[in-house]
Amino acid sequence: MGNLNVAVLGAKDLADKIGKKGTVTDVTFFEAKRGGDSVTLVEPTKHPEKLSSLFFSVCMSEFAILVVEKMDSSLGESIVMADLFKIRRGWIVLRNYIQREQLSPLIAGTALEGYDFIEEDPVKMREALLDVAQKEARAPGPGTCGSCPVDSHFNVKGVGTVVLGSVMDGHFRKHDKMQVFPLKREVVLKSIQKHDIDADDGVKGDHVGLALRGIESDELDRGYVLTTDPSVKTTRKVAGKAELIKYWPSPLKEGMVLHMGHWMQIVPCRITGVDNGGDFRAPSLVIEMESDVIHKPGDIGVLMYLEGGKLRIVGSIGLE
Repeated sequence: MGNLNVAVLGAKDLADKIGKKGTVTDVTFFEAKRGGDSVTLVEPTKHPEKLSSLFFSVCMSEFAILVVEKMDSSLGESIVMADLFKIRRGWIVLRNYIQREQLSPLIAGTALEGYDFIEEDPVKMREALLDVAQKEARAPGPGTCGSCPVDSHFNVKGVGTVVLGSVMDGHFRKHDKMQVFPLKREVVLKSIQKHDIDADDGVKGDHVGLALRGIESDELDRGYVLTTDPSVKTTRKVAGKAELIKYWPSPLKEGMVLHMGHWMQIVPCRITGVDNGGDFRAPSLVIEMESDVIHKPGDIGVLMYLEGGKLRIVGSIGLE
């Protein structure tokens, strides 16, 4: 049984022609199934108004469909975000008589450079995505060591607390004991569902519903993380080398307020130290967060400047 998570960027009228509409927040999920294989399409419904909508959609995905309706800042943000997450598999759909030659300079040297340009045929796209999903079948390895950030949570009568999210790393199994970060509370994973079907495990890439024992829904929040991975930690201060996107126009300054995104979190932060050296797009930064960022050592945090007008994506920094 394979699953593929697909970010559908640049259009709000394509995903619903490929899959069946599911959960709606600032991102909307659509599902396509064939036998035991499935595709989860993730649409950043509130983008470009909310950059977080784009961030969460791309963060959850391994494949992207970029729909190009016009050459604007929203398209630029979609390209930059997919490139930051190194989503190298995907398709490009051109609309409104936009030519391939117009887009090519924008994706040159990015993760999107190898995307296929395809015709907009939702039926063929659905089948082709399911073919990819069939090849994505992943089985859990020995032991258990995986993480699932909380996208949404609620109480179900007769079931209890249920969390929806995508498995970002590793795998876990039904009946596992899991830690809830940042609460550091132990809970028991009562059951797992994938696309409304009971399952024994959750593996990286799966979009899952998890029933929990040991915590109430109102104790949770979006961005919290359920994990069996002992390396998961929380951080409020980061010091290290950042990589700014090539379009970022000016050096970062001490005192500047940014936001850091990781998994399903976007946390306000402030630059408390900066050394731009000889290249302001590769500065050494000290950043202090307003609240805990939950991550594994070696993960990457995405830096955003939400007051930045047309350009709101700054770059990335390693999380130790």
